[in-house]
Amino acid sequence: MILDHAANLIASEGVSSVTMERLGQEAGISKALVYNYYPNVVVLLQTLLTREYKRIRKLQFKAAESAETLEQLVRRVTNVYLSYIQEHGLLIDRLAAEPMVADAADPTEYGREAAVDYIAQIISKNFEIEMELARPVIDISYGLPAAAGHYITHHDSNLQTIEDITVTMIIGSLQAIKEKYETSLRPLLKN
Repeated sequence: MILDHAANLIASEGVSSVTMERLGQEAGISKALVYNYYPNVVVLLQTLLTREYKRIRKLQFKAAESAETLEQLVRRVTNVYLSYIQEHGLLIDRLAAEPMVADAADPTEYGREAAVDYIAQIISKNFEIEMELARPVIDISYGLPAAAGHYITHHDSNLQTIEDITVTMIIGSLQAIKEKYETSLRPLLKN
């Protein structure tokens, strides 16, 4: 409840509007109770940013598990991310812009390694690409939805259009890697 009130304050008024006293007033609790959960504002803001990143990853994993094709996998994971950013991007941007807050909550963490391995295994199996290549391809491709999310947050744009562009770029890059792998990147068999 405290984090939800902090999120609302940050989204409407900015990070500087958050004080322990103000949060207590907004939540209808004492300032002492806020301090009982969070020793200071920085820890509270770090916890809030971490919560947002974890929520995105959880939603993406759920979307990935429901996919039956590569297109569905990429589209569903991208849609979940961009939809979340469209709704919560301002909050995340404001929190991430605070150095003391952002230092403790890296968006590339919170399940990224597990997510990269999960999708890389699918790509490796379906495209017959070695995991040593599939893993960096997927890890690098994670930057596309992040860039698209940044674009949505800072421009008046159509979510569906940005999603379509992002999905096309991800699938196109996977197809190009597969083609390149088949012709020149596959390890040579000797003997």
